[in-house]
Amino acid sequence: MSQLSNFKAEFFKALAHPLRISILDSLRQGERTVAEISQQFDVEPANASQQLAVLRNKNIIVARKAGANVYYSVSDPIIFKLLDATREIFNNHLIGVRSILEEIKAEGRRKK
Repeated sequence: MSQLSNFKAEFFKALAHPLRISILDSLRQGERTVAEISQQFDVEPANASQQLAVLRNKNIIVARKAGANVYYSVSDPIIFKLLDATREIFNNHLIGVRSILEEIKAEGRRKK
């Protein structure tokens, strides 16, 4: 396997948690502290810190210390394009599922 393939696999592993994805989406509005993140998503600060550490270890987010607070932000705004592309894939999937369900429903009406 190439270095790029390994990087991609590790990168996607770091994203493979719903809270981490939600945190990244929330960082679109700017920097957040652990307290703000834990309050926004109704999770314990320790859980928020743990998820932030995973993202930070893969350089997906960066931290800036200011006084007693640590502010987190994305290291590269292109991450938002990836999240947007994922949303589009999800929407396309839903459209496909919906059309299949409509076909099944129409088939059921024809059998009656």
